[in-house]
Amino acid sequence: MKRGKNFWCYIVAFLTVAIWGTTFVWTKLLINNGISPAQIFTLRFIIAYVLMLFFSLVWQKHTPHKWVADSWKDELLMVALGITGGSIYFLAENEALRFTTATNTSLIVCSCPLLTMLFNRLCYRNEHLGAMQVTGSVIACIGMAIVVLNGRFVLNLSPVGDILAFTACLCWALYSLLMKPAVQRYSSVFITRKVFFYGVLTIIPYYLIVPGFPPMETLLQPSIITNLLFLGCVASMLCFLTWNWCIRKLGAVSATNWVYINPLTTIAAAWMILGEKITPYFLAGSLLILTGMYLTERK
Repeated sequence: MKRGKNFWCYIVAFLTVAIWGTTFVWTKLLINNGISPAQIFTLRFIIAYVLMLFFSLVWQKHTPHKWVADSWKDELLMVALGITGGSIYFLAENEALRFTTATNTSLIVCSCPLLTMLFNRLCYRNEHLGAMQVTGSVIACIGMAIVVLNGRFVLNLSPVGDILAFTACLCWALYSLLMKPAVQRYSSVFITRKVFFYGVLTIIPYYLIVPGFPPMETLLQPSIITNLLFLGCVASMLCFLTWNWCIRKLGAVSATNWVYINPLTTIAAAWMILGEKITPYFLAGSLLILTGMYLTERK
């Protein structure tokens, strides 16, 4: 029974990460049109927050609306989720690309399942990691590295860029762990709305350092507004809802392991949309990722 229920959780986790994998392509198209990564993040989170607020006020009108958490400690937890899963995570990941290669950034950020596993073991002593789970996660990580490197085993070390990429990796691992106590006390809708609100709120100081925003005529171009709506409605609102639900059902470690799928969907989307080639390294790495993920979920 449990395995049958988890099957649908796995499907939702896969679809969520698959959609996130394609966001690199849509973000690249927006950057090519002169919109900065920070502006893209702000716009997609504003769109997502407005939609979540509408959903809470209108669709759930028969349910008492909750504006704040039950205690100031829980409200601070929501702030931390907005920072680790929103502003700092996206800023660190996008700024890392300015100082280091996309390969370095992908390798470091997509290794967050290993970091999540380590943090989970340190924070929750009663949750033991089996040898099969550790082995499967390492195999999936090796497969992810093969996919990202794609046969080019030369890494350009850049301390600033690599530190920023590791900061993004650390943020997502912390987000997954902080979500664990949050989902025990609050609904996924409430948590997701709070993540978007505090994500936007904590990005504001960035614009004091780097001011400026795209003109309205740029944002209203059909190709740009279509991409922004996809990033805000689907990749942000819908996917954060489903991801938080997956953490509730699967746990932080099992859910975060699906991040290894991210490079596969990114490359597949680049192949279909940008015409990039699929290599034997991609196929071999994909096989290792799937094998590793099978082992991590095997009891």
